[in-house]
Amino acid sequence: MRSLNIVAALAAAAAFTIAGAAYAQSSKRPAAKFGKPIAESDIAAWDIDIRTPDGKGLPSGSGTVAQGKEIYAAKCLPCHGADGKAGDQVGPLFGGIGSFKTNARVLTPGSMYPYASILFDYTRRAMPMTAPQTLSNNEVYALAAYILNLNGLVKEDAVMDAKSLAAVHMPNKDGFIVDDRPDVKATRCMKDCQ
Repeated sequence: MRSLNIVAALAAAAAFTIAGAAYAQSSKRPAAKFGKPIAESDIAAWDIDIRTPDGKGLPSGSGTVAQGKEIYAAKCLPCHGADGKAGDQVGPLFGGIGSFKTNARVLTPGSMYPYASILFDYTRRAMPMTAPQTLSNNEVYALAAYILNLNGLVKEDAVMDAKSLAAVHMPNKDGFIVDDRPDVKATRCMKDCQ
């Protein structure tokens, strides 16, 4: 009885193999194609990367401190608290400048970011937490202006756009050191890597 089951299983496997080979020969499938060439305009909505040292990639648009304050009250206050002083979800959005040289660091955009374009990039990608990437470029510029003003880094009448945002000097710009330990050295390599 057991040998009949084995013979039946082998026969079924052979039948599937023969049927599969016959189908593969009879079907006239086109050669494999991997899509079509993609144009720059096709990826523009996905290409939101910003080179932080010089702001390359910052989009068009602008916003003022006053506009940022209004947008903040409407979309940011529940998590970040009144006037950026801290909320139930996060700490303050201002203060702590110079604290990175102490043991009592205060993490705020003004104290930790080396470039103002990081504030724009992070806000555009991740905020508001309940609906990331829903802010317009103008709203993000306005919020950046407001937050930078809270940190005393731009005046109350400041207008932020790609040029002015990239020109903001952040207090912690020179507060980072290159990690040159030999055990963590990473060398960019694409071909014949060691």
